[in-house]
Amino acid sequence: MRIALATDAWRPQTNGVVTTLTRTLEGVEREGHVALTVQPSEFRTVPCPTYPEIRLAVFPGPRLKRMLHEFGPDAVHIATEGPLGQAARRWCLTEGMPFTTSYHTQFPQYIRARFPIPERWSYAFLRRFHGAARRVMVATEHIRRDLERNGFRNLATWTRGVDLELFRPGDREFLPGVRPILLYAGRVAVEKNLEAFLGLELPGTKYVIGGGPALEELRAHFPAVVFTGYKYGEELARHLASADVFVFPSRTDTFGLVLLEAMACGVPVAAYPVVGPIDVVHQGVSGYLHEDLATAVRGALEIDREACRRHALGFTWERATAQFLDNLAPRARA
Repeated sequence: MRIALATDAWRPQTNGVVTTLTRTLEGVEREGHVALTVQPSEFRTVPCPTYPEIRLAVFPGPRLKRMLHEFGPDAVHIATEGPLGQAARRWCLTEGMPFTTSYHTQFPQYIRARFPIPERWSYAFLRRFHGAARRVMVATEHIRRDLERNGFRNLATWTRGVDLELFRPGDREFLPGVRPILLYAGRVAVEKNLEAFLGLELPGTKYVIGGGPALEELRAHFPAVVFTGYKYGEELARHLASADVFVFPSRTDTFGLVLLEAMACGVPVAAYPVVGPIDVVHQGVSGYLHEDLATAVRGALEIDREACRRHALGFTWERATAQFLDNLAPRARA
């Protein structure tokens, strides 16, 4: 099968969406399928407002149309709702091509964190965007329920995996600092609610791995926190494995892939009992969820690290890729 993927999120961005798409395409090609990725570097781009690290394609329609016509896809998947996703959607509707979409980001909540825009307006746009898709792929049951309450239909499950060879228990003494070491990794942006973590009055050392538009402001406000910048691959895995607790203060993630990466390293998670963590973390086994984040951290410190690793073993990219392929809507050939 020839599969076209249209996405506004792609390398060099570092986030769970890009990791998910990259690992899924690797699995798709291992299964013998041919994939085309329509992504921003193929087009002229401008910085995304409030998030200049993200580049958005400008008037991508004509080139995208040529790319898809030349490729001749059997199936089209639209991963994001940005300019490339919208252009791919228009092409599919014009050509009578069935397509699928996925819901990776809680845009109503993300946008509301930056601008005074009612969430119902954002949901109305998203319902229209995804409404023509044969299937809308979601990562968790709670996201499915939330979208159903907001009028979405044709929802299908597409879970996530973790690289169990890369993310594994390692040297506990790798990171310096007074124990316990409390660590966050991910985007450093307003929607991640990092102040809720960094402002906790708890013993130990706090680490933040990653970058983003809020980095310099947080660095200035929390001078005792160790901000490492971006880490990748083996170096990221070594940082995670050395932590005592992985703290995830976000209330807006649809999954939180880094939660699996931490648990695969044997590190328990402390988080709020909200969409994302509530579907990924096994309460009292691989992490602790509580509306008081300090209570969650203290609970996580009591958790067996081997149990965290065992829980993560149930999430594989092979299973996730199989779900993705089953959810596609191939065009019937004459």
